[in-house]
Amino acid sequence: MQTREQQEAEFRAFTVAHRSALRRQAYLLCGDWFQADDLVQTALIRLFAAWKRVDPGGAPAYARRIVINVFFSHRRLAWVRRERASSETPPARPEAPPDDDGRLQEVIDALALLPQRQRATLVLRFCEDLSVEDTAAALGCSAGTVKSQTAKGLKRLREVLAPSALINLV
Repeated sequence: MQTREQQEAEFRAFTVAHRSALRRQAYLLCGDWFQADDLVQTALIRLFAAWKRVDPGGAPAYARRIVINVFFSHRRLAWVRRERASSETPPARPEAPPDDDGRLQEVIDALALLPQRQRATLVLRFCEDLSVEDTAAALGCSAGTVKSQTAKGLKRLREVLAPSALINLV
């Protein structure tokens, strides 16, 4: 049995190794780096609370599932859905990578138009490169649901995106 210090050290090592991938996943889900940071922080808090019960080999998949659940529950909160007025200008979007030429942002904007289940399915299938079965496990649904959500999401993206941007997604 591990001591609390050993568990904390193991969790810190996991966080250092996987935080950027979780942040990228959260960003692709929500389209906002600041919100992505909040989603990942909340997910890591929940993961730490369950850390002694988590199998280290399955921890990345478990963390990915928590990020998705936090994203879904965050979108259901009433205060998130309400518009808030402010006299301050929001911070500018982070700079795009130099080789991006705007297509990445175009894909992210198009993903934001999709229902959250379809968006999560496409992010897991094509950005995280998960299989249908692994995506189904991460979303807590059947493989058939993943397939139908993928087909519907890709159909909608084809309607919205220029062909060159869609090629970069898949």
